[in-house]
Amino acid sequence: MRNIVTAFELESKIKGSKIQSMLKPVFSTHYGEAFAADSMQALQAFAPESVDLVVTSPPFALLREKDYGNHSQDRYVDWLCAFAPAVRNILKPTGSYVIDLGGAYRRGLPVRSLYNFRVLLKHIDEQGFHLAEEFFWHNPAKLPSPIEWVNKRKLRAKDSVNTVWWLSKTEWPKANIANVLVPYSERMKTLLRDAKKFYTPKERPSGHDISEAFNKDNGGAIPSNLLQFANCESNGTYQRRCRDLNLKPHPARFPRMLPEFFIKFLTDPNDLVVDIFAGSGTTGEAAEMLGRRWRTIDIDPEYVRASVLRFAIDRPNGEMADILKAIAEGNSPKIEPLQPQLI
Repeated sequence: MRNIVTAFELESKIKGSKIQSMLKPVFSTHYGEAFAADSMQALQAFAPESVDLVVTSPPFALLREKDYGNHSQDRYVDWLCAFAPAVRNILKPTGSYVIDLGGAYRRGLPVRSLYNFRVLLKHIDEQGFHLAEEFFWHNPAKLPSPIEWVNKRKLRAKDSVNTVWWLSKTEWPKANIANVLVPYSERMKTLLRDAKKFYTPKERPSGHDISEAFNKDNGGAIPSNLLQFANCESNGTYQRRCRDLNLKPHPARFPRMLPEFFIKFLTDPNDLVVDIFAGSGTTGEAAEMLGRRWRTIDIDPEYVRASVLRFAIDRPNGEMADILKAIAEGNSPKIEPLQPQLI
């Protein structure tokens, strides 16, 4: 495995300087740059071990091809895993690679495809990644699907959970759960107000040793690996502004809260975050707001052009038209930054 990675690194050094000279951002902000390019080539322009987090939601292995270029299930695993050596090369030893993958059914059958699990195993068995933890994103706003098995024949429950693989380059990636604490439940708030009234420190039958420290207020509860974020992007400002300005919106957008969670969890301010299937630019927007440097890459220049709306969402249409004109002319405008949260 090490020999394969070394060969890739040597090839990247040769090609990287040439690609770097050809790459030009479509636009930039205070913290980041958006590129319209083939990610496989663009990644070779990154310095080895320079990136803290790659977080992305690639086109899924669906049964029907979409406008954004998804691949069929029979060749999807090899296609996606081909990016792994390049991603591994640019990650710092403490870096992470987070992949959001939607589930799918096998063609014509009410049984699930295992493509997302094959992606995971191939990254580990063949590319040298480690599974730091598996996450599951539940989208309560997702419509019932697939129609054939859920709506028509009523044989299956609706599919509303994506698998999210948190992969790491080494066994010890950077992470701080204190950055993503969630609000305490009402029951826990009551306990914190008067702990002695509700529990006695001792070892439970389960083997858990509940000490007096259990009633310490840490500012929030540790989140679970089931992340619940409603995806209501179809009604969002990005979609509306795309219509107003006659831009092609990306049809498969994930909510900003998803990349935001992992950026807070796995990086520090000024770290570098990369999305290799950037789509509408959600990851870049989240990174900008959190004060992280970012680079987004998408192969479709129309989607990259429209993603500028996420960084100038409050600009009037006339001003946005000027920015879009500058992009169309290849001038790579600099967009005034969003106010970072620095979390």
